[in-house]
Amino acid sequence: MNAIAPPSLATRATTHDRRLRTGVFGGSFNPIHVGHIALARQILQAAHLEEVWFMVSPLNPFKTNDTQLLDDRSRLDLTSRALATEPTLKASDYEFHLPKPSYMWNTLKHLATDYPERTFILIIGADNWLAFDRWAEPQYILSHHEIAIYPRKGYPIDRSKLPPNVHLVDTQLYPLSSTEIRRRVKARQPIDGLVPDAILPMVQKLYR
Repeated sequence: MNAIAPPSLATRATTHDRRLRTGVFGGSFNPIHVGHIALARQILQAAHLEEVWFMVSPLNPFKTNDTQLLDDRSRLDLTSRALATEPTLKASDYEFHLPKPSYMWNTLKHLATDYPERTFILIIGADNWLAFDRWAEPQYILSHHEIAIYPRKGYPIDRSKLPPNVHLVDTQLYPLSSTEIRRRVKARQPIDGLVPDAILPMVQKLYR
């Protein structure tokens, strides 16, 4: 007899209730770049999501001397402008209005209460999944939400060991990083093609 595999994201999408499947993609987006956007587009399709919300993380109040992190509103503005032509990708300041520091379990709990018409799927990289047991309240997240993991180079994931509601999504690898973009701006090197054209002048100005 053939073994029955755990349900895939596609199967869950057709058998789940009719709430809008919404991906939660958290990060500092300091700044957002074309890799973030391309990744979100792929996950949107592979995980059968209606939208992906880019959850811009606020500055941790215990790290106020972090000079590498642009202020909250500037990062939100850059993200909003970068996604202006992406109707299924949304910039969100939701965490700006929650207690600091932000914890994803608390964000998801409040989202579920405030948006009962939606089902929220957490989007994280393979590196974060391998450290997931060190997150705050990981069991709460696992008990209440699906998780879509995207691959990261150097962080292998064994699909056979994933819980039924956790799925590795086959996406391309995007080696581009916000750190490299900031370095290039400070060094007055070109960043054409690394960030959306709509925010290119702003990124060059804000991070120089």
